[in-house]
Amino acid sequence: MRIGLIARDPGHPVLAAAAELLVRRGCRVEVVAPGGPAGELADVYLLKARTPGALSLARELERRGAAVVNSAAATELCQDRVRMAELARAAGLPFATTAAAGRLSELADPAYPFVVKSRHSRRHDLVALVRGAARLRELAEAWPQEEVVTQPYVPGSGWDQKLWVVDGQVFAALRRSELSSAGDGLAGAGEWEPSAGLAALALRVGEVFGLEVYGVDLLDGAAEPVIVDVNAFPGVRGRPGAPEALAGLALRVAGERVRRG
Repeated sequence: MRIGLIARDPGHPVLAAAAELLVRRGCRVEVVAPGGPAGELADVYLLKARTPGALSLARELERRGAAVVNSAAATELCQDRVRMAELARAAGLPFATTAAAGRLSELADPAYPFVVKSRHSRRHDLVALVRGAARLRELAEAWPQEEVVTQPYVPGSGWDQKLWVVDGQVFAALRRSELSSAGDGLAGAGEWEPSAGLAALALRVGEVFGLEVYGVDLLDGAAEPVIVDVNAFPGVRGRPGAPEALAGLALRVAGERVRRG
């Protein structure tokens, strides 16, 4: 079988480990540069990159009949936090109220504190807690052209609940919140076993968004868990079994395509 990796960093730990497992199984693994030529079709493509060039390539591959995980449409949807929230809430998922706010300078009389995020999810995007007007002015000066959304601030322990799903297998950890003064979101990690209810919620997200590899960010709300973000094909770093699950997903999808002829 031929497996294509659409990735800017094929050396990413989970991706590289999955590729090694696939090679051991006799697969031919090829890195396809985002935005580059498609070439001869592989049996399945893993869409890790989310750049415009990568999405354009994925759409072209799908047009030619290739299997792409996650699909270009599902990946693109998860880059727009307004569309993401609308879909989630329409499906009955407990997603944080998310409002398009234009640019930061256009926010008038906001109710402090609140969370502001880039409307378009990407690496190194804006995610910040705004407690007052001084902080809002500071962010507006640093991100003058950024389209943003706002979400209510949910007080928490300083740890975010991270759930990742790969082909129906749920992995989890606690990560320092980007909104916590104790860390920058990557300053620590804790072992955490989600309840059966939270695992089921994570799986439901995949059904709603049409995703096979994704992450769900949760906070403890007053009455129920609150989903604050969904990410297509996240890193899933340091989770035992994740590379095996990813390799198994590639083999399953590629096998289904081969059997269909």
